[in-house]
Amino acid sequence: MLKENNMVELYKTFGTIGFDNVKEISTELLPFQPSLIELCKQNSCGNYGKNYTCPPHIGEIDELIKKAKRFNTALVFQKVYRIEDSFDFEGMTEANDTFRKSVQRVNDFCKENLSEFLLLGAGGCKLCPTCGMETDEPCRFPDDALASLESYGIFVSELASVCGMNYINGVNTVTYFGALLYDKSTPVT
Repeated sequence: MLKENNMVELYKTFGTIGFDNVKEISTELLPFQPSLIELCKQNSCGNYGKNYTCPPHIGEIDELIKKAKRFNTALVFQKVYRIEDSFDFEGMTEANDTFRKSVQRVNDFCKENLSEFLLLGAGGCKLCPTCGMETDEPCRFPDDALASLESYGIFVSELASVCGMNYINGVNTVTYFGALLYDKSTPVT
């Protein structure tokens, strides 16, 4: 549980990292859509079955949603990155790597200040060049491996709307979202 006096530090951390938008909401407002798992099964990202933080290895979608709903507060965060054009896959990859590093900084804060939390980012974990899943090894960094919002069945474009954030932020941009789920001493209403 995060006490009120630590809320200031949490928001300072988010500000220092440089997210463009941060919005606190009740986890009751998270737009879960279990059918998102079907998109994962299409394997357009190449991680299906090859990453501990992605389906099917992350767990059953109903259990993941139940786990997320155990918390009373979600801090949803967003970062918009400029890219050269809509075909700038190198720029998108670089932006995603930068976003992942930012989310890891949030994870470091949370490990020091929260007894229980769930931190979700964009895309499956990429801490290791090859996930231990593919080499029959346990996860090498279980405290740092982070799953995506989508792997927990959260419909990100609807989440953006719930939070008053833009999902699409104009031409030559790519936008990434994450969320920190935790129990606040005074629940959000």
